[in-house]
Amino acid sequence: MTFAIIVHGGAGAVAPQSLDARKQGCRAAAEAGHVILKRGGNALDAVEAAAVVLENNPLFNAGKGSTLNCEGRVETDAAVMDGATLRAGAVAAVSGIRNPIRLARKVMEASPHILLAGAGAARFAREQGIELCDPAELVVPAQQQHWQREHGTVGAVALDAHGHLAAATSTGGIFNKLPGRVGDTPLIGCGTYADGCAAVSCTGKGEDIIRVTLARHAAWLLEQGVEAGAAAEQAMRHFAKRTHSQAGIILVDRGGHVGYAHNTPNMPICGLTPEGRLLWEA
Repeated sequence: MTFAIIVHGGAGAVAPQSLDARKQGCRAAAEAGHVILKRGGNALDAVEAAAVVLENNPLFNAGKGSTLNCEGRVETDAAVMDGATLRAGAVAAVSGIRNPIRLARKVMEASPHILLAGAGAARFAREQGIELCDPAELVVPAQQQHWQREHGTVGAVALDAHGHLAAATSTGGIFNKLPGRVGDTPLIGCGTYADGCAAVSCTGKGEDIIRVTLARHAAWLLEQGVEAGAAAEQAMRHFAKRTHSQAGIILVDRGGHVGYAHNTPNMPICGLTPEGRLLWEA
């Protein structure tokens, strides 16, 4: 049975004292998805489960622990994509949603749309029974927010035993952003993408990731027959050359081969084989 999952906890400069905890957080997320894949579950369920673990961990800039905008409020973005059907769902600039990735999946499955934003997304969440919370519950202590300024976003990509690929990405965005700012995460082909050849999740400077549609570019490289690890590296070189900016990427192809690359000081990740063997923890 061939399947694979890899997750990332954001790219950027990480306080050295937090790196081990971030590695463990990524491992817990990968294990949550791995359990689903091992019992024959689908890739979409696996990446959602992994993303929820990261959203619930205050160390990461997603869900609880999201960075603050210039008004001191949390606004989050998230997206999921099912490679088998090309169905996708995303939310942008939402507040008071404990797990934005769950809302993104509801958009995909219970609406005719791909992306809902702001108050409309919040109303849809209430209608669909998505768990709400006081926005203040998502804010962690200010000193933790301080070292989250230069990195963010969490993501997961997976291949299931049925040969289906899926991607999930969630973020609190960039520190001190304007209210209503939307980054690359919920934009299909930019921060999140999955089809029959690849599943991709990106993290980094969102505006620059959007400029080069980084996730779709990486998927295109896989379509051309580039090996997974090389595709991640080539996509990052293309991104850096065109934007002179920083980002990170994880991906998996239809053969279960995974790859990752980043040009930032840190990018905690974890991948697991079908047997549960740890692939990376960096």
